[in-house]
Amino acid sequence: MLACLEAAPESDPRGTLLCLHGYPESSHMFAPLVGAAAGAGWHALAPDLPGYGDSDPDPPHTWTRMVDAVEAFWQERIGEPVALVVHDWGGLIGLRWACDHPEAVRALVISDTGFFPDGKWHGMAQGLRTEGQGEELVGALTRESFGQLLQSISPAFDDDAVDEYYKAFGDDVRRRGQLELYRSGEFSELEAYDGKLAGLGVPALILWGEDDPFAPVAGAHRLAAELPDSRVEVLPGTGHFIFDEAPAATAAAVVAFLGRL
Repeated sequence: MLACLEAAPESDPRGTLLCLHGYPESSHMFAPLVGAAAGAGWHALAPDLPGYGDSDPDPPHTWTRMVDAVEAFWQERIGEPVALVVHDWGGLIGLRWACDHPEAVRALVISDTGFFPDGKWHGMAQGLRTEGQGEELVGALTRESFGQLLQSISPAFDDDAVDEYYKAFGDDVRRRGQLELYRSGEFSELEAYDGKLAGLGVPALILWGEDDPFAPVAGAHRLAAELPDSRVEVLPGTGHFIFDEAPAATAAAVVAFLGRL
């Protein structure tokens, strides 16, 4: 069973919100959203994917097995259609799960990710995918150097966030799992999903950081062109990690979207 951050309203919920984190984060990134969603009447759940946060490793941590972990979590803890929030690797995992299980999704919030068969790996991802270089990258990180790396990307990462996200480096199995994930698939595999995301036929909020260096904002507009019932909201002054960088604004945007369902 995956560890999970969860909150529910006092009365019967209006629906269920399922939030899937990216790399190298955990459910901690969604804490403000989970609380805000519960306050707006939603049952909100944000699991830690295997090997991240407080979830035990379950090797091999491949793309396919991460999708399977989401399905197992949905079967065990939810069992009804969800509004799905995805970010970064949570998008590659969660949108694939959604396309495989269209009956399980009633709405989408897509943030700073991609789902394109012609996608390209950014520089750090290429390093993790490279034999030897990836082992060196994850093996050399200490709590101090990991914190410095995150804070060089965004000052929004405070010590609590660094501590939470460093759990993914807690042992050799977890560190190796990051390499397993990055090396487990190719963007070309998404050719099999051509048209399936639009085919879900659900409303979508595409929520993006204006200055994202890893998943540029052009990806948001490309997704919007593919999804007929979608709208783009770009947050100025934010980068890739918008749920950490702008917790109040992201929570407000998602809750407002949920209110229109």
